[in-house]
Parts: sequence; structure tokens; C-alpha cells
Amino acid sequence: MPLPLNPVQIAAAREALVILDPALVPAHVQTPAFDWRLRRGGFEGLFHMIVDQQVSVASAAAIWARVETGLAGEVTPERVLATDIDVLRGFGLSIQKATYGHEIALAQVEGRIDFNHLERLSDEEAIARLVAIKGVGKWTAETFLMFCEGRQDVFPGGDIALQEAIRWADGATLRPTGKQAWARAEIWSPHRSVAAHLLWGWYGAVKRGEVALEDRPA
Repeated sequence: MPLPLNPVQIAAAREALVILDPALVPAHVQTPAFDWRLRRGGFEGLFHMIVDQQVSVASAAAIWARVETGLAGEVTPERVLATDIDVLRGFGLSIQKATYGHEIALAQVEGRIDFNHLERLSDEEAIARLVAIKGVGKWTAETFLMFCEGRQDVFPGGDIALQEAIRWADGATLRPTGKQAWARAEIWSPHRSVAAHLLWGWYGAVKRGEVALEDRPA
């Protein structure tokens, strides 16, 4: 698995990004240094990411703790498949997320995806393998590759926060669509993952009232 960038490498990538695209200067200036948002990878990492979706941070942490306890600390494809859907639901999962857990586990066991050697695939190939699993959308696949695999040139253009930050950076009236955001991000290659981190950091700072947008659409 590729190692995530260290702070020095992230700083260098940020400097490269503002040279590639001066529209990112406000985000760069207003966003402090940040670390790579690294999460556990493999089957457990993807299952955890699915569990976390569409619930609060606190709720996600509580549910995942129950999942780990219920599986006796063995969050493996084999253990999940051996656990009935209703039992998984008893840990706090919705029937949909419990089913997706089984689907991801089945994909690994059947060899449709190999989490142990996913780094051998290109970004495009890895995304294709991931989205072929029921319950795994493109945004999930891209963020998994970024946060759990440490990939450096992935951009989840379907993310609403990133789309809004792009709108601010470009001084645009309308938020770009996912397709437009992916196209907009091409100029940031090979640093698209750092660009995503930067725009998320900027978006969060603006929404928390820590920095103000000047001369940009509200």
C-alpha cells in the first residue's frame, strides 16, 4: 500500500497546486497545514467506511465499536459472512449496511477483489473493481483509495463540499456537477488528493466561521 504523504510532501504539493492553478491561492492562504487523513485499509476499512456513512461521527463510532465487539475483534470477510444479517443489525447496522457488509466480504472471498493486493491496480482499475460490489459507489471507492490506500491522485468529484469549494475558488454562481468537478480537477494532477484535502480544509474553515470568503458569491 502506498504510504500517505508526510507534511513536507503535502506542503510541496500545495505549492505546486497554486502554480498549476492560481484559483487555489485563496484556499491555500486560508487553510493551515494539515496531515493526510489516513484510515485503516483492506476489507475492514471499506466496511467501516460504509458503516460510517449518513450518520453522525458519534453515532458511527458507537456503532462500529459494537460491530468490533460483536465480531470479537475479528472484522474479516470470513467472520462477517458467518454472522447472520439479523445479528449484524443487532449491532446497530441498518439492513442495507449489513447486507453491504456481506456483499463486500463475498467479493473478497470469491476473488472478485483482493484487498491484500489492491495496490497492484491502477486508480481506474481499482475504482472499477470496487464499484462492481453492491453498495459501493464511486464516491466511496475514491475516498477509500485516498484515505485507506494513501493514493495521491484521486479526486472524489461527487462530493458536495468539494463542489462548493470549487465554486468559491472559481467565483462561480453555480456549483459544478460531479462530472464538471472531475473535469475541473484534471489540472491538479498528479496532486488531486492533496487538492481534495485542501478544499475540504478550506470548506470546513469557512463553514465554522474561522475564515471569510471575500468578493465571492455567498
